[in-house]
Amino acid sequence: MVQTAPLPITTKTALPLASAPTAVAARAVAITRTYGTTSNIVRAVDGISLDLSARRFTAIMGPSGSGKSTLLYCLAGLEQVSSGQIWIGDVELSRLKERQLTRLRRDHIGFIFQAYNLVPTLTAEENIRLPLDIAHHHVQPGWFDTVVETLELRPRLHHLPAELSGGQQQRVAAARALISRPDIIFADEPSGNLDSKAGKELLSFMQRSVRELGQTIVMVTHDPVIASYADRVVFLSDGKLVSELSAPTRERLVERMIELES
Repeated sequence: MVQTAPLPITTKTALPLASAPTAVAARAVAITRTYGTTSNIVRAVDGISLDLSARRFTAIMGPSGSGKSTLLYCLAGLEQVSSGQIWIGDVELSRLKERQLTRLRRDHIGFIFQAYNLVPTLTAEENIRLPLDIAHHHVQPGWFDTVVETLELRPRLHHLPAELSGGQQQRVAAARALISRPDIIFADEPSGNLDSKAGKELLSFMQRSVRELGQTIVMVTHDPVIASYADRVVFLSDGKLVSELSAPTRERLVERMIELES
């Protein structure tokens, strides 16, 4: 593991990732995340080490309370770990000052969460373009149209969030995460508020963005159907990493979840 000085993050310079398909986009090294007092400590994440390969779609599954969302938030730099290290590319997050960490998240990480976090006074199009506008970047030619058409947002681009359904707002949030083509996208139940057709289209697009466009996605889900879109699924139980599957199928995922919950 190569330790480097913190990035002087000012522009969207690519994070130092190797060109090989097995390059590591994010890494957790013996991380823990605890809550509570000394006499009543809860270990939401308990000594997890995990490499997340670039240009792959990884899902995190586990029973309720297993720590999967906490792990995702730690990997994304949204929660501090109690011990251990988190790396994005070759950048170790604890070495960054808060302003540098904010810029890293803005320029290199995308988020798709159940809370849409859309700006209510901006139209759908303005919300989608917001990360690029804040960073003073331009969308890649044709990419905006690809994202908008795939997520079927063209007729709603000039509507405010209050004028959109919950599913449409979720698609706007997904488009916003994808539009800057970040180094890695973290998604927490990304299709949770979509109907089955829209959810399938979003997941298919996420899958295609990995296989055809080299995107890296890490997703938390409790649903075996959703997780089956991933290339790899890792399983948590009681805050620990307990197993994983490659090329998962719905049937194998259901079996593994039944084992974990029994």
